[in-house]
Amino acid sequence: MDTELDDAHTDYTSAATRPVPASLAESEADWRRRLRHDTPQGWLLTENTMTQTLVGGRAIHLMHTTTALDAIRASGQLYASSGCLLAALYCAPLTPEAGGLRPHNLGAYLLETKPHTRTLVIEITPAAPLPAKGIDYLRLGRVHLRTYLHHHSFLTQAEDARLRHTVLQRIRTAAPFLDLALANATGRRTLPEAFVDRLAAAVPQMPFLGYLYFEVLSEYLMLHSAARETRMYAQAGEMNNRLYKKLAFSAVTGMDKLFDLSRFHPGHARLYELVADIEPRLAPGAAIYARDRLAHLFAALALDPHQDAIAFSFREADFDALTEAAPSLLGQAIFREMRILDRYPQLYLAFEQAKALQTWSYWNEKGIATPFNGFLPKGEIGVNPAYPAADFTVWLAETCERGLLHPVEQLDVAFVPRLAELGMTAMRRDNSGKAAGHPPSRRTTLHGAQP
Repeated sequence: MDTELDDAHTDYTSAATRPVPASLAESEADWRRRLRHDTPQGWLLTENTMTQTLVGGRAIHLMHTTTALDAIRASGQLYASSGCLLAALYCAPLTPEAGGLRPHNLGAYLLETKPHTRTLVIEITPAAPLPAKGIDYLRLGRVHLRTYLHHHSFLTQAEDARLRHTVLQRIRTAAPFLDLALANATGRRTLPEAFVDRLAAAVPQMPFLGYLYFEVLSEYLMLHSAARETRMYAQAGEMNNRLYKKLAFSAVTGMDKLFDLSRFHPGHARLYELVADIEPRLAPGAAIYARDRLAHLFAALALDPHQDAIAFSFREADFDALTEAAPSLLGQAIFREMRILDRYPQLYLAFEQAKALQTWSYWNEKGIATPFNGFLPKGEIGVNPAYPAADFTVWLAETCERGLLHPVEQLDVAFVPRLAELGMTAMRRDNSGKAAGHPPSRRTTLHGAQP
């Protein structure tokens, strides 16, 4: 059994939960109950249309937007990409209706905001009902660490030494906040405003915290929103993706061009403004929720379950100690530091294709043809390009005036178990040459002074 990938997958239709480190004030089961029963939209965790379609055994319809239609036609191939779905082709669900295929609100948003793309409709006919298992990219740290340890010989000795040194320095620099998060997770609460401000200050040193911060706030908005639009989407069995889209684009200039959550770090005053602009009634509780939820998630994600959150400190931990005590956090830090190596474009497939092969094997063994973003079942879903037990049909589609999709041309293409080139993925480099996942203002690289 692949324990690292097993831990990274979540099934909201199952009562099974993961163990957490000792001394935490709450378990994963406690939070599951709280999210499911104490929030207006919590019922969507288990009863959303997307996961119900998967377990129903019916044909599944997904949409994918692309700027590479000519290349797809010429090659006859569709590749997966890395990112939040790890090794899947990124899609959004479609629901068949009498007049066409209705996009999930995430898909409708993509159609509105990406007018320069073409849309593909993918019909998947599985041989049996599919498991409702999603991959939580926040839990991929152990997978990142395993891949690094198995493949770091691709680096020069100097690159490897600088990588390890920089990662360790980042963790030690952020250690005062990391230890504060552990303390809050064990019930020793900090004032929420102070916690959020210290979190915001720590993100530039520890970019992974920006991703965690954003996902916690996305969860808060999507589950607690009582807006008319949110209730309308809920009636269709969908979480409201527009809430977190507005949050990201309002918080970070240029996020619509390069979705880089390492740049997401609003302090408490700015957080209040951002949430108040989206749904005013939710603003007063945002900092408290961020403190409580992020502290718990950080401890549960960062530390090995055999650790005691009260007894551990990040301040003096060395690389080997972190490998044993905090493998997930170490893996996340290595993964993000690797992405700004000068040679990363050349090393990308060596590391990411290795992860992809392990992942496709795991998905095939578990019967997962359509992995989704498992932090929340919000509609980000993908196609496993290596899945052997389903029929796939792909069409070029057009959108009618009602916003419905209509297949207009069946394409002679096949899914190929290979990752797309780096330049075609969400991890592409920005204009400064850095990959998404690190602050553009970072003044150092692995060839310069340490932060």
